[in-house]
Amino acid sequence: MADFLDGFDRPWWIVGGWALEKATGVSRAHEDMDISVDAADAERLRLFLADRGWTTWNADSGWLRPFDHRFRDIRPTSGIWVRADAQSPWVLDVPLTPFRDGLWVNKKLPEQAMPLDQATWVDDDDGLRYLRSEIVLFMKAAQVREKDVADAETYLPLLDSLSLDWLRESVSRMDPSHPWARGFDN
Repeated sequence: MADFLDGFDRPWWIVGGWALEKATGVSRAHEDMDISVDAADAERLRLFLADRGWTTWNADSGWLRPFDHRFRDIRPTSGIWVRADAQSPWVLDVPLTPFRDGLWVNKKLPEQAMPLDQATWVDDDDGLRYLRSEIVLFMKAAQVREKDVADAETYLPLLDSLSLDWLRESVSRMDPSHPWARGFDN
């Protein structure tokens, strides 16, 4: 990923399953790479990738359209999908992250904001920035995909008590009826 984004001069960080794997050392299969950027940097990312021959698409609320010179307006809570061309597989998923007053904002709980350095961590070995595991799992809690349930079963027991408390409280604010709002068995 560092090579792929070499020269992109805005903050970016790895999210999703790769962030969980890096934090815990427990691996699983991956379909693509997931990173995030400040939603305000979406156009810069689009231009950066276009200069390198990649096509970008905007995924939002069940639809997908090109993210190019014709369709440049996108919502800050949507995502960008990247591939070489219309016949190629997706290689990068970029869920955008809104920022407010320089703070990372949880797009599922907009009242929850913090400095990017609190929402992420930097690995000593590769120097890359990763979203904290409890935040990754929180984002997965809003979905009901099989891989997200499997990730929860695998990675929840590996979180420390502070991370579990943050996750439980955040999930209960998002959806008080969610099973994770009651706690976790580990």
